[in-house]
Amino acid sequence: MDPDLRRRLEAVVGPAHVLDDPDTRASYETDWTRRFSGPAACVVRPASAAEVAGVLQIFRTAGIAVVPQGGNTGLVGGSVPRAGEAVLSLRRLDAIEDFDEVAGEVTVGAGVTLERLQEHVRAAGWDVGVDLASRASATIGGMVATNAGGVRVIRFGPMRHQLIGIEAVLADGAILRRLPGLLKDNTGYDLPGLLAGSEGTLAVITRVRLRLVPLRPARAVALLGLPSLDAALQVVRAVRRAAPGLEAAEVFFPEGLDLVLRHTHLAPPFPRPYPCYLLLECAGPADPAPALASALEPLADSAATLLATDRADRDRLWACRERHTEAISAEGIPHKLDVTLPIDRLAAFEPAVRARLAAVRPAARPILFGHAGDGNLHVNILGLDPDDDAADGAVLELVASFGGSISAEHGIGIAKKPWLSLTRSPADISAMRAIKRALDPAGILNPGVTFDLEPPAPGVAEPPGLV
Repeated sequence: MDPDLRRRLEAVVGPAHVLDDPDTRASYETDWTRRFSGPAACVVRPASAAEVAGVLQIFRTAGIAVVPQGGNTGLVGGSVPRAGEAVLSLRRLDAIEDFDEVAGEVTVGAGVTLERLQEHVRAAGWDVGVDLASRASATIGGMVATNAGGVRVIRFGPMRHQLIGIEAVLADGAILRRLPGLLKDNTGYDLPGLLAGSEGTLAVITRVRLRLVPLRPARAVALLGLPSLDAALQVVRAVRRAAPGLEAAEVFFPEGLDLVLRHTHLAPPFPRPYPCYLLLECAGPADPAPALASALEPLADSAATLLATDRADRDRLWACRERHTEAISAEGIPHKLDVTLPIDRLAAFEPAVRARLAAVRPAARPILFGHAGDGNLHVNILGLDPDDDAADGAVLELVASFGGSISAEHGIGIAKKPWLSLTRSPADISAMRAIKRALDPAGILNPGVTFDLEPPAPGVAEPPGLV
């Protein structure tokens, strides 16, 4: 590392927070899947928006690109370096401040983990509208940058719906602050909404203000063994009508549950396997178990059902679903494709994607799970080389043919960039490039993520993906 560059960075963040030793950098250079990794020029760990601004100004002058990184729980290669960029770790921006317990709003640093924020606000009777399995590591800034969804979108929506204010640093070091948290503020463009889902390509998010939801302490969880995904979707429709307070509707399949049981100490939930499993959670100020049990009563002859109300039993049922990612990774390096389908086509897509993968890569092992209430299916593929994109292309082209989206909640990153044009028009992509050039004309913020800054040469179409 250039000594002068190091001195200038150390003057901003302190000597302990400029890391260039290869062993120290290693954990910042590979994403959660282990499929995407690359060397970093260095890792810099600022502790404030002012320090972020100073660091960006130094890197912009030096012509060094920057990869913003939160908890590094990303799954599409968007939060790790590819070709010697500097990693800007935001974990030290970890303050929880200005918690308005009357309005149900809180301002938090980008490096605060979801789990820590949940614990903080739940103590005062509030909750975060988004929840996900990686809560112990995922940071709020990264969740906003990817517009994370998780298991409660069916009731509260993704991170963009929770966002009412933002502080972010532009590529030139200018600090953008919109943190008042006014529910009605129709003054100009919705820049917080623009930065949500931008994957660190437009600005570095340093603080956000979130709206909270009232804590619903009474919870009931049901796990059902069902004959098909179509049957599971019918149950979701019935429960939404009959049991108020439905917050989660998670679906998974026997091959995924088998992996979970193999790699954990969990016992099988039922005496025999079923073709499809559905996990439901209802919550409210009063015990939702009677309403949930009543809604499920007509299924007594067609589904196996477990109902849990105490915390330990609920957690055991949830573990069957939430430990999928851990179990899949224990089997190898997966290709992870999170996609969204129109809910009325989700049941048809499931056998179609299995058949498509079998045709393209017979050795592939698809492990599917997802959020039945919002059409989001996670297609995990084991048995492929990390750089084998044929199966990815086959799945994403099938998604497009079903009228779906190639990215539900993880972002585009590097993994899905070749197929962006499957579900975004040339006008969409051109508009996004124009915004990127306006906010980051030098192209130093997460270059190559989502799309390349320069379009193909005249007469050359955007890459449609692999056949």
